[in-house]
Amino acid sequence: MARILSIDYGAKRTGIAVTDPLQIIATGLTTIESKELIPFLKKYFLAEEVELIIIGLPTNWDDTDTHGTPLVKEAIKKIQKEFPAMPLKTVDERYTSKMAKDAMLQMGMKKKDRRIKGNVDVISATIILQEYLGQV
Repeated sequence: MARILSIDYGAKRTGIAVTDPLQIIATGLTTIESKELIPFLKKYFLAEEVELIIIGLPTNWDDTDTHGTPLVKEAIKKIQKEFPAMPLKTVDERYTSKMAKDAMLQMGMKKKDRRIKGNVDVISATIILQEYLGQV
């Protein structure tokens, strides 16, 4: 089986998570600069078989767009243009940053490590992916 890749896209940084080949476990992979997303995906797809991209779509509690929604929609267009054969699904990413911060506390992560914003992004991508796996 191929992996599923999850993206938590942001204006500056993007968190990436992937499943194992059996699609059982979601694991945080890395955080990259958002402008490096397409080159990163090209390189990753050469090394690993991926069958689906999941990307978190930010919305407010009333399902209206947030300030980040247009950025994510633009990233989706770029991904679909560059990889037209790759299936892509959007998932609700409400509260994933808060959940990631809570998880960092529960894991006992040191304060200086919790301040590294990239850690929140990669954990958020992992949460998005784990929630998707729980639905399928």
